[in-house]
Amino acid sequence: MITATATRPSTLSSAEPADAKGLKQRIAFVSGGMGGIGTAVCRRLARNGLKVVAGCLPGYEKKAGWLAQMHAEGLPIHAAEGDVEDYASCADMFYQIGSVIGPVDILVNNAGITRDGVFKRMSPGDWYDVINTNLNSVFNVTRQVIEGMTERGWAASSTSPR
Repeated sequence: MITATATRPSTLSSAEPADAKGLKQRIAFVSGGMGGIGTAVCRRLARNGLKVVAGCLPGYEKKAGWLAQMHAEGLPIHAAEGDVEDYASCADMFYQIGSVIGPVDILVNNAGITRDGVFKRMSPGDWYDVINTNLNSVFNVTRQVIEGMTERGWAASSTSPR
């Protein structure tokens, strides 16, 4: 399932109507869109008139409940499944988004994980999971949309600190 919302690159206060900034019908993608920060970002974008797509892992068990909550709040947010650690998975996810919803105009790279623990006891697997999700995902996701975003003059991207 795929969902999208977008915003035009500009400063946008919550008091400004989205259509005044040309945001309506723009599509925004939020990686890690169903987590705490991602949910807040998705809500804000949708309330400002954007089509929002929240990214999540394939088979994410909380997806249906999360979407139901967003729809109950009157927010027509979509969901797209893909593994941000995997370039091919991202390519497929954005192909599906483009086919079903449309091209992404706004990108929020928000996916991130923690593997808290003492460094000397951290396993190589934990290290690579964190690096792949928090760092390599920015390339894997952004590379899928940057060309189209710049062609349309809507190259807005943000990376959420973890």
